[in-house]
Amino acid sequence: MKKLILLIAYIVAIQSNFAWGQQVTTPVPLEHFFKDPDIVNVALSPSGQKLAISTNRGGERIGLFVYDMTGQGSMQRVAQFASVDIRTFNWVGDDRLIFDVMDYSGGLGRPDGASGLYSVKVTGEDLKELINRRDPLVVDANRNTKSLKWNHVLVNIPVSKENTTTSEVLVAEVDYDRLRKRPTYRYPIWLNIETGKTRPVSFKVPRGTTNWIFDQSGNPRVAFTQEGTNIKVLWKKDKESDWTPLVEGSIKGLPFNPTGVDASGALYVTLSEGMEGYRVLTKYNQETKTPDAKAIIKAPGFDFQGGLIRDGNNGDSLGIRVTTDAETSVWFTEERRQFQAAIDKQFSGRINRISCVKCSTEDEVALVFSYSDSDPGSYWIYRAKTATGKPKFLAIGKIRDQIDPRKMATLDIHRIKTRDGREIPVWVTTPNGAIQGKPLPTVVLVHGGPWVRGVTWRWNPLTQFLASRGYLVIEPEFRGSAGYGRAHEMAGWKQWGQAMQDDVADSLLWAQKNGIANQNACIAGGSYGGYSTLMGLIKHSSLYKCGIAWLAVTDLQLLLKGSNWVLDDTSELSRSFTLPDLIGDLEKDADMLAKNSPVLNASQIQAPLFMAFGEADLRVPLAHGERMRDALTKAGNPPEWAVYSGEGHGWALLKTKIDFYGRMEKLLQKSLLSQ
Repeated sequence: MKKLILLIAYIVAIQSNFAWGQQVTTPVPLEHFFKDPDIVNVALSPSGQKLAISTNRGGERIGLFVYDMTGQGSMQRVAQFASVDIRTFNWVGDDRLIFDVMDYSGGLGRPDGASGLYSVKVTGEDLKELINRRDPLVVDANRNTKSLKWNHVLVNIPVSKENTTTSEVLVAEVDYDRLRKRPTYRYPIWLNIETGKTRPVSFKVPRGTTNWIFDQSGNPRVAFTQEGTNIKVLWKKDKESDWTPLVEGSIKGLPFNPTGVDASGALYVTLSEGMEGYRVLTKYNQETKTPDAKAIIKAPGFDFQGGLIRDGNNGDSLGIRVTTDAETSVWFTEERRQFQAAIDKQFSGRINRISCVKCSTEDEVALVFSYSDSDPGSYWIYRAKTATGKPKFLAIGKIRDQIDPRKMATLDIHRIKTRDGREIPVWVTTPNGAIQGKPLPTVVLVHGGPWVRGVTWRWNPLTQFLASRGYLVIEPEFRGSAGYGRAHEMAGWKQWGQAMQDDVADSLLWAQKNGIANQNACIAGGSYGGYSTLMGLIKHSSLYKCGIAWLAVTDLQLLLKGSNWVLDDTSELSRSFTLPDLIGDLEKDADMLAKNSPVLNASQIQAPLFMAFGEADLRVPLAHGERMRDALTKAGNPPEWAVYSGEGHGWALLKTKIDFYGRMEKLLQKSLLSQ
């Protein structure tokens, strides 16, 4: 405990140097919410002596820097280019990094070719191209004629053991199946990141492999395969064993899902249990060939979501990261639990994610990412052993320097009853300075998917932006949303525009009944959320003063059937085997689909509407927007309209974000604050 007491003292001393000044009331500029973060990612080297940071500080593009924490400490730029950004990076041993690149200036809809793979020494020397790109290489390097073709991807990086040097990573050729529109991994090989040489793997690759789970040494232990609609999962009990069947199902689901293998070789799986079908974590029993009946982790009201926490030095399993309403860490030992408690005590009211190397030793180095609903977060380094012999805490930096947490809103989750009695979670973002008992103008924000979870307790740029303009933000996890039990998800099958839409309306009615939302409300959302926005204006027109729909599905027939004239990324397998169950069958449910297809009901929309689309979107092609725009214009209510060049299914460019969210701000102000 002496180490923890000293740690607390150092945290208090550092916090005093970062105390906030007097609060000011100047509105936060829009671009501060939506520009790229100042720090993109941070990772410790296997020894804990070096820290890699990706950031656009010091240049127009995202670059890669290494901070050497030995001695007085020094910062070295190891890779930064004029034409591309560092996308992701990983340590391979303690002296080299590998990374891939992308040109983020092109927008999300125009990927600039494959991302490639490069390696570089921590000194910035010996930059090597390992996998090339379809587009020209970064201008600062020479093409390696022996590099692998662009259709190879990084698959796994074995954890380097103490006192050993790792120089190989596993890569595989990717084959894109046109029917599935998803990759199959073929011909995996070991790639030496120092020489560029390759060698074959010693394990057999099952036919149709779409994914693997590896142990900490880089050995494949689980293989996921797909043939048509059939999914098979295979198990390899150790390096020398053959693959054996583990579980079988279809693209609609498996009886249980493997999630990870720990250092002892134990296989962790998730499965649904109980009436609501909440997903729990347990271990697979190799003797009975079934998952253990006793759950390791269950979170009533939430599906298990998370994974193993590993020592970055040797890959040992230390605990399990779990997300319920917020993220938490379940540590296996009392020492790690005490360490977490010490951090949480000083950074109270926050989530403090700890990643460590040489954990629980006198040489431990820990990286702490501390964040909250009102703070995008900051990185800190803890070193148990320093030149003074005392532990030390060092501030690395804030994710967004220009965001002042004092001005940000708070986020809370509620459980409400809908009109048919189903309980749904509803997230409420309340503006800073809101007066209790005084209802606020409201934005109902509908998440995309829709078969995903919408919200987790953390800072979100869009909801914080809206709250900074004085709006209460309501985000319902309507039926069909993932993360809240299998029954909740299945309750949304074939309910687009129906019970799913009622859930959205009921969340606003609940907020109004409880005196937190007033009668001035607009509805907004992207993708499925854009569809829901349009259907909200059609079905519950009296509730909403305006709508903002972007990347919105507008034509259910086009979504389900596709068109030879409209290019999209929806697979034929999805159209044949999953979407008929999830949304509806084109023939059997024709009437239902017609009643809930916005483009066929455009004449019922009377409220002001802003629609925006990405010119190069393949998930929801521009044709959806153009058909809806034309139908609204024909009905006498043309929408405000925007198409963003280069953008796909989301906004990547700052100029796009400034224009789009600026238009959103003006429409909300006109509709909600000028009443």
